[in-house]
Amino acid sequence: MPVATHWGSFTAVVDSGRLVRIEPRGDDPAPSPIGPGMVRAAEDSARVLRPAVRKGWLNGLPRVGDTARGADAFVEVSWDDALTLVSEELRRVRSRHGDSAVFGGSYGWASAGGFHNAQGQLHRFLALGGGYTDSRNTYSTAALEVILPHVIGGHPWSYQSRMPMWDEIAENCELVVAFGGLALKNSQINPGGLARHRTRDLQRRCREAGVRFVNVSPLRSDTAGFLDAEWLPVVPNTDTAAMLGIAHTMLVNGWHDEDFLSRCCVGFDRFAAYVLGELDGVPKDAAWAARITGISGEALTDLARRLTTQRSLIMVNYAVQRADHGEQPIWMSVVLAAMAGSMGRPGCGWGAGYATMDATGVTRGRPSVAAVPEVANPVPDFIPVARIADTLLHPGRTIDYDGRRLTLPELRLVYWCGGNPFHHHQDLHRLTRAWQTPDTVVVHEAWWNTTAKFADIVLPVATSLERDDFAAGFSDPHLVAMPKVREPAGESRTDHRIFAALASRLGYEGEFTESRSEIAWVRHLYEQTRAALGGTAALPGFDDFWRSSAAELPALKGPFPGSFEALRSDPRGFPLSTPSGRIEIFSEEIDAYGYDDCAGHPTWFEPVEWLHGDLVDRFPLHLISNQPASRLHSQYDNGSHSLASKIRGREPVTLHPLDAASRGIENGMVVRVFNDRGSCLAGAILSDDVMPGVVQLSTGAWWDPERPGLSGTLDRHGNPNVLTADRPCSRLSQGPSALSALVDVEVYGDPLPALFAFAPPKLEQ
Repeated sequence: MPVATHWGSFTAVVDSGRLVRIEPRGDDPAPSPIGPGMVRAAEDSARVLRPAVRKGWLNGLPRVGDTARGADAFVEVSWDDALTLVSEELRRVRSRHGDSAVFGGSYGWASAGGFHNAQGQLHRFLALGGGYTDSRNTYSTAALEVILPHVIGGHPWSYQSRMPMWDEIAENCELVVAFGGLALKNSQINPGGLARHRTRDLQRRCREAGVRFVNVSPLRSDTAGFLDAEWLPVVPNTDTAAMLGIAHTMLVNGWHDEDFLSRCCVGFDRFAAYVLGELDGVPKDAAWAARITGISGEALTDLARRLTTQRSLIMVNYAVQRADHGEQPIWMSVVLAAMAGSMGRPGCGWGAGYATMDATGVTRGRPSVAAVPEVANPVPDFIPVARIADTLLHPGRTIDYDGRRLTLPELRLVYWCGGNPFHHHQDLHRLTRAWQTPDTVVVHEAWWNTTAKFADIVLPVATSLERDDFAAGFSDPHLVAMPKVREPAGESRTDHRIFAALASRLGYEGEFTESRSEIAWVRHLYEQTRAALGGTAALPGFDDFWRSSAAELPALKGPFPGSFEALRSDPRGFPLSTPSGRIEIFSEEIDAYGYDDCAGHPTWFEPVEWLHGDLVDRFPLHLISNQPASRLHSQYDNGSHSLASKIRGREPVTLHPLDAASRGIENGMVVRVFNDRGSCLAGAILSDDVMPGVVQLSTGAWWDPERPGLSGTLDRHGNPNVLTADRPCSRLSQGPSALSALVDVEVYGDPLPALFAFAPPKLEQ
């Protein structure tokens, strides 16, 4: 039977209703190993099998000590009782505190499937019930999402259809400079689903065509070995300074593209004055940049020469903007590409996020696929996605956001469905303290992960293997059938069935379900998509699709709005949707905001925590908390593939051999990674793939704290977000700055503490 996931499409082998194994599809050239690991998790003892209510909440006890969220026992209840508790609590909070007191941001990837989209179902349910406070932007790309519309116009994600595709790069480009690298491990995923992985082979094709790659990153492993990339190790969080040093070299040598800058951009003169030091007396030359970045002045000068004499492409990855002043490297990368001379030429210029998802750089999109109908949210309030702890701790406080002033609402009920804030958010002890403030937390979960343990009411949900649906990945030109592989575990129900039952109690079941069953909804959405594309000529009927398991969507045809090629050819005839109609090297709009941490042009701001800062005397190592190779975020950390990557049950941390030797650390040792915010255990891997002074610990290990909420308390499993700072990268985007964190590492001797990350809480009847 077909199985569609965020990490690819597979075939499930089922015997007498029991899931035996999951196999890669034969037509996938680079299948993800995460898929087969789902089998172990399907029968995991951590499955939530029945509705459960936190004992202290049920008994009305204060949230302190053993009765606090995250430390309390749970009482299993019937579905009827659980639904009654949730519906009555929604009524109470709305009537006493207003609809904005209900938080339904519920950020997270959830699982693949067009109909059983967790956030789509939740938001429809809450909007029909009166509304809710939502969240805006993503933890992955908040700074990018806010800055790019100011600089190049368009929707925050429109750049993906405007940058060169891999096949165009192979045909036309000579040099790719990748700030933040091109980690191939990230390309195994695609939100919504994926039929076949293509990024690896397309990258290989570029190298075979003679394209040279330069990896500007603290990690050598941020590019695949077959690319034979030149590695320029860079001090973390200094990419903007490196780009400024390159820009200065271009400018003083007259290598920059004056024609493109004058016709297709605005504000270069004001930026040039900053680069030359006319504003502050500090020329941002290669020698200046070398002192900051650790890249030699000669290497930066050579990059400037090569970028302007070869057909070049500047790539910037998402990791560089999840840091203090994260907007700056994104903005500066666009400016550097505009200066280099290849902007708007085939296969060259600028792009972002290559290899972060398989679709990025593979296709320019796909036709629209019908989804759960949205309902307008009657509540206008929202919060930036990474400011949830601030909101819970400081309701009524006013913050800046993209030229606006936002008042943080008072949230009394948190409804989380399809995500894991105790994975995504920073400074987890601070989040724990904030999480105690609302009256009620309701969570839909399939497993007793950290978020479920920190809830008041946990409703068990079916996994993607236990429901009927179809998948349509981001930009992926395929639809993949997702027939139910097995029956839901225990008393699990789909999110839709839960919300339909709640809507019935609240008086709007008909509006929510539109009198359709779940499979009728799946058929309806597919047939809507088929009709919009022209009927049978575009897609087979639903029954044929369901039998064949997949269908290919017709290709999208350009022109695509905001094309840099069109801008170069005729900036008046094809203006961008910026205030000037051109690339905004200087933004009058941002300048007018008056932010002290985001000026009117790309600027070097010293990070709060970095290897040249004052804190380095106490915490001399920079933590890179990047995406894992063995799972998607925290999804299937309890799967066999992720579990096999652990070292003595702990998440692996990679150190340079010199840093390890000075601390007496050897391969395979369990170490303690720590700073003032917290500490965690991890298994040491020694490798010169990380530069000295840097440690790499992936996100996604289920948080397993000894005493949650107390800074400095040990996490037994290896979640780096116990160490990262919960501060915005700037007043412009309010995005997360997870990659601006200093730590130290020491040997942790035996005996090791027992692990409880995958253990259910105490359950009572």
